[in-house]
Amino acid sequence: MKGGKLIMATVLALSLGVMMSGCAKKAVETPAVGDKGAMGPAESLDTPASDILEGRTSGPMLPVYFDFDKSDIRADQVERVENNASFLKKNTLRIRIEGNCDERGTNEYNLALGERRALSAKKYLVNLGVDEARLDTVSWGEEKALLFGHDEISWAQNRRDDFVIIK
Repeated sequence: MKGGKLIMATVLALSLGVMMSGCAKKAVETPAVGDKGAMGPAESLDTPASDILEGRTSGPMLPVYFDFDKSDIRADQVERVENNASFLKKNTLRIRIEGNCDERGTNEYNLALGERRALSAKKYLVNLGVDEARLDTVSWGEEKALLFGHDEISWAQNRRDDFVIIK
């Protein structure tokens, strides 16, 4: 009787281990993005939580979302970038543009894509008259996801640039 329970416990433990390890992680890339739980240094500086509107973006700015495997600013996101530029031109704040990707693709690919996204937004802001010296960029790749589902809704939310006030 004791031997049967030990075997069943061992089989159960092994089964749970296999189920939790899952399958291989990566497929082919599509960009994406961020994680509410891991705050960077900017969020810990005097940025009140009430000023966070979407993702990790500091209010009243808004994040900019991207299409799968793209780094160009979509037509439906231009107004967001323009509003962010307007806010920045009225203030002397420094911001960090954080490029994010969804889970699809390799870590290396997603880091590069996140960087292209952040640089794309930076270039757009500079072209709108924001001083380049006030804009830092970073790519989080897929490391700071906001949504952890494996569906288009989650992936679309993770493919974005966040605009975080750093001082």
